[in-house]
Amino acid sequence: MAFGSFDKGRVAAPLAEINMVPLIDVMLVLLVIFIVTAPLLTHAVKVDLPKARSQPNLTQPDNIQLAIDAQGAVYWNGETIDKSDLIRRFAAEAKRNPQPELHLRADRETTYQVLAEVLAEASRAGLGKIGFVSDPRSRH
Repeated sequence: MAFGSFDKGRVAAPLAEINMVPLIDVMLVLLVIFIVTAPLLTHAVKVDLPKARSQPNLTQPDNIQLAIDAQGAVYWNGETIDKSDLIRRFAAEAKRNPQPELHLRADRETTYQVLAEVLAEASRAGLGKIGFVSDPRSRH
């Protein structure tokens, strides 16, 4: 729609601007419609689900409690063993399926040399699940 002027001498030219007012009105009407209908579109079905209490069945592989004291003595599940017996037991446990976890407890005063040797033997035998057990209480 072009608007003209009252000047008779001027040639009427079309107006090249878009009138935004009707577009804004349509947008506001659509917005109100969506605001009103949006809560109605949620279809929630109330279902009283049964309550179940059960303990999960976790099949954990066996674990080996390996301890090293400050003097370098190695204990296999509380039993003192020497280095040759340790190597033999590592090889036997590595062949089991599933492989047991090796829980390693080392005394605070244990030398790194003894600990590194035990870890190297476990790795050579093929044990892959090795965990270090520590005391969470700090002693200062």
